Amino acid sequence: MRARIVATGSAVPGRILRNSDLERMVATSDEWIVGRTGIRERRIVDGGVASSDLGTDAARAALSASGWAPADLDLILVATCTPDMPMPSTACLLQRNLKASRAIAFDLAAACSGFLYGLSVADLYVRSGTCRRVLLVGTEVMSSVLDWTDRRTCTLFGDGAGAALLEPSDDDRGVLSTHLHSDGDLWDLVCVPGGGSRLPASDAMLAGRQQYLKMKGSETFKVAVKTLEAAAREALEANKLAVADVDLFIPHQANVRIIQAVMDRLGVPQDRVFLNLDRYGNTSAASIPLALDEAVRTGRISPGSRILMVAFGSGLTWASALVKW
Repeated sequence: MRARIVATGSAVPGRILRNSDLERMVATSDEWIVGRTGIRERRIVDGGVASSDLGTDAARAALSASGWAPADLDLILVATCTPDMPMPSTACLLQRNLKASRAIAFDLAAACSGFLYGLSVADLYVRSGTCRRVLLVGTEVMSSVLDWTDRRTCTLFGDGAGAALLEPSDDDRGVLSTHLHSDGDLWDLVCVPGGGSRLPASDAMLAGRQQYLKMKGSETFKVAVKTLEAAAREALEANKLAVADVDLFIPHQANVRIIQAVMDRLGVPQDRVFLNLDRYGNTSAASIPLALDEAVRTGRISPGSRILMVAFGSGLTWASALVKW
């Protein structure tokens, strides 16, 4: 027995922040951003909107597509690195919003790899028989941790959420395998240093702007290409499949140059790679479920499709998952 994705959903803020808007905020240009990242615009929340709000909207979209009621849920997993607050978990707040009072609810923190980490956990809960119906959400308000004076980071990220519903499969469809990896020695490639127990909120912390995301761009690029390629090959080898056997590749939507480098190394044709980062930027844990839902809605995925998803993120974390639709 394995878990099968039965429905997806997504949500993004209505506000669009285009590269032309950023040109008026920091020393950058549309040409520079598009050339280096492939991003043309991203969605940004209005004040007061939190990760649980976007996640709730994505979850409701998935529930509507499935016909399930919130009371049917046994487990709610939320992948996020921008929780509403340190405690309680964003999953518990989302559970409250949905009125899914029967469900176990907890968060996963694996940054941009979070949705695939969550998919692995959801699959294991279903395979063990502990839970039958699982809601998995990746949701982020990355704008809350961006320094809008730093062009190296504020141009890259956006806000959004994606959701998937899973239940046991009675045939060969579902999660074929997941592969998770971590390397804490690389923790400082992408991090938000302040706000936790290591560097609690204080005037000094705020003055040093340590509450904002920091990234070593060139080093992250190199590690990302290496780990994404390795994770993809691991999934293919585990399932005794070739690149030609995969119908759609959904990589973490971080940077088009990273994605192109990885797909070139793997020999994946461009028409089998799903991209939407030009419209949403890097939405961290929401990246893959946003793309997955859009691929479903636009007909890029159909029954029997094999989908290979790969991600890397802060931690350092990286992961892959192969799914048969």
